[in-house]
Amino acid sequence: MTMKETEHTGRLVIFTAPSGAGKTTIVKHLLNTIDDLSFSVSATSRQRRPHEEEGKDYYFMDAEAFKKLVDAGAFLEWEEVYENQFYGTLKNEVDRLLESGKNVIFDIDVEGAVSLKKVYGTLAFAVFVKPPSKEILFERLKNRKTETPENLAKRIAKATRELAYENKFDYVLVNDELDRTLREAETVVARFLKNHQRDKNDHSDHKRHQN
Repeated sequence: MTMKETEHTGRLVIFTAPSGAGKTTIVKHLLNTIDDLSFSVSATSRQRRPHEEEGKDYYFMDAEAFKKLVDAGAFLEWEEVYENQFYGTLKNEVDRLLESGKNVIFDIDVEGAVSLKKVYGTLAFAVFVKPPSKEILFERLKNRKTETPENLAKRIAKATRELAYENKFDYVLVNDELDRTLREAETVVARFLKNHQRDKNDHSDHKRHQN
């Protein structure tokens, strides 16, 4: 399923990566440097971390509340990333932003990004953030020191699987040197949004000429 061009004027920019590859840093930078980008806040059943804010970083809820929303069809995509730890993109969150004419940026899990790209097709630009190597990624995860050994092992196993997904996305961004990576991210996202704006203007001109 893909969304129709006429349903809204905004576009979607999806950033995804294995945990530890640096996508959140890139998304925050783009929100601060590119006008008309709004962040799609995901829902999760995991515990809120001390630095996180409700409604800004995530919509936090327990697993039972999350499952009720799944049953109600409230999500565009959702995933049980670890046992009883759910993440998902709420339909009403994305619709609210698109209907206001905003371009929407996402910071989501790899499998969720694949699902979201299928929903929106060419209306979405999906970027896979790739670490310089598996070894560097695993070292970053270990250095966080925020996980139990068991959870760290799960994250490393999941990251290994996700690295094989890079060919499913529109663009692969290697995060080897942060300043260069941020500049490249700005360039490719700005180009996508500029091309969309030009296509929208051409479509409007065509309609005027028809009338």
